[in-house]
Amino acid sequence: MRSHILPLVLVTALGATSVAYASETTTAMIKSFDMKAHTLTLEDGTIYMLPGVFKDPGLKIGEKVSVLWNKKSGAGSSNEERDAVSVTIVK
Repeated sequence: MRSHILPLVLVTALGATSVAYASETTTAMIKSFDMKAHTLTLEDGTIYMLPGVFKDPGLKIGEKVSVLWNKKSGAGSSNEERDAVSVTIVK
């Protein structure tokens, strides 16, 4: 029985890694920013979900920012959610 547990644990662990996030960085101008909804929309219309503990560094519409984000696709969904890790004003 014990010899069957280790392969099961390994297969489960390897399967969980396939759900890993791919971090990317995007730099663009802000189209809209909503702290209540925790969303940031860039000029190309892409929406980023801000973390609940996000501290606004003074973002303004039309300002250039760099967004470090993680992409995750829901199972069975064609929608792609982008979770912002950090937002930095580009000077």
